[in-house]
Amino acid sequence: MKKVLITGANKSIGFETARQLLQQGYYVYLGSRDAQKGREAADQLKSEGLDQVEPITIDVTDAGSIQAARQTIGSKTSVLDVLINNAGISGSYPQTALDAGTGVFRDVFETNFFGLIETTQAFMDLLHQSSEPRIVNVTSGLGSLTLHSDPSWKYYPVKPVAYASSKAALNGYTIMLAYELRDTNFKVNAVDPGYTATDFNHHSGPGTVPDAAARLVKAATLDENGPTGQFFSNDNAPETGISPW
Repeated sequence: MKKVLITGANKSIGFETARQLLQQGYYVYLGSRDAQKGREAADQLKSEGLDQVEPITIDVTDAGSIQAARQTIGSKTSVLDVLINNAGISGSYPQTALDAGTGVFRDVFETNFFGLIETTQAFMDLLHQSSEPRIVNVTSGLGSLTLHSDPSWKYYPVKPVAYASSKAALNGYTIMLAYELRDTNFKVNAVDPGYTATDFNHHSGPGTVPDAAARLVKAATLDENGPTGQFFSNDNAPETGISPW
């Protein structure tokens, strides 16, 4: 049975991703910053008959919490097959390039970028033990520098500078990580779940949570012939599914 850790999985897209992977026979370590919310989410899945799930407390902005989660999972298994770096925040608004304080940038980057890197590095030894390791970094179409420079892009006026910059940085890290692991069985990709109706955006997005989660699941379950070092986004590239960086 393959094992996956999903950060920020106690609700929304992360929770639905856990559900879909459980349905495919994966054992899920359901990561949550709040221990109680993590237990409640795991209990909900178990009530649906999806019992191969275990809550893991992990706050990706806290190095001690990341290491504690690594020790907990390492005490239960010597192999982690999939890491889905889903935890993320949008940050406070407004976020304009002229007015957003550096504190806003630091808060957003701590979760969306630095936390992702620390989590990835902490679990790399367990991932190396898998025959088909997969890393899915959850990004956003707003992380595309190419599209932000294109006035014809449908989201061109949408420029939350701290959030978009953090996702652009995440995308850059994904490229570099995929390159370093190019001669291994790793598949490392950035996936934009799309503009989805969640509390992240006050349920303003047109996309559904199941569809968004399915995009993450697809990248998490790539076979040996699957791509690596790509930026997948149906919102930005509905024909190919691959977004410009």
